[in-house]
Amino acid sequence: MAFDKVAKSFDEAVSDIPDGAFLMIDGFAGPGGTPQNLIRALRDHGARDLTIVSNTAGLASVIGFGTIPGTRPIDIGILIDNEQVGKVIASYPVSPSPSRPTSFERAYREGKVDLEVVPQGTLAERIRAGGAGIPAFYTPTSVGTLLAEGKETREFDGREYVMEMGLVADFALLRANVADTLGNVTYRGTSRNFNAVMATAARVTVMEVDEIVEPGALDANSIHTPGIYVNRIVAI
Repeated sequence: MAFDKVAKSFDEAVSDIPDGAFLMIDGFAGPGGTPQNLIRALRDHGARDLTIVSNTAGLASVIGFGTIPGTRPIDIGILIDNEQVGKVIASYPVSPSPSRPTSFERAYREGKVDLEVVPQGTLAERIRAGGAGIPAFYTPTSVGTLLAEGKETREFDGREYVMEMGLVADFALLRANVADTLGNVTYRGTSRNFNAVMATAARVTVMEVDEIVEPGALDANSIHTPGIYVNRIVAI
């Protein structure tokens, strides 16, 4: 394992993502925690037929929550606009405003992209399970709904549960505040959302950060994701 994980550029950091890759990309509605520069580099790289796991399907550019006035945040919507995405696995794939549909909604209506809806807690647990080496688990969430159709169910103590599969990605494109050259990272505030759990569930984790420091500069008690889970880091 390389000790210095600093990539020279955002373009270099995503240059080996192939067509058909399975990706996890953080995003929670606003731009906080979203790796905007890595997403832009992936668009320019041009890999296609991607499957993307994200809490939303490009909501930040529509609602503008947490956005600096006069700016438009980058999210996975630009990959959908560029016809690079074949499938999205998400909890909130649509805009809260029918008059302002997301790029995903428009593409889905036109039959250009597939969707798998997963309840938010189940999505987080599927990612955590994948990172922990757990292939599947049972949950009562979605029992008796369309989301449970075609899935195995079992009864425990008189209650029905649905089996959900763990998720493991080829690449995770994530966002943190500070990293050291070994890949240890800290997040700022709510940007921890899906970043921390996704970092454990990818074969290659790429982290976009505000600042890179030398080993030992981070307080060990403040490290949220240890470097063992991070393969590449690149600073803004």
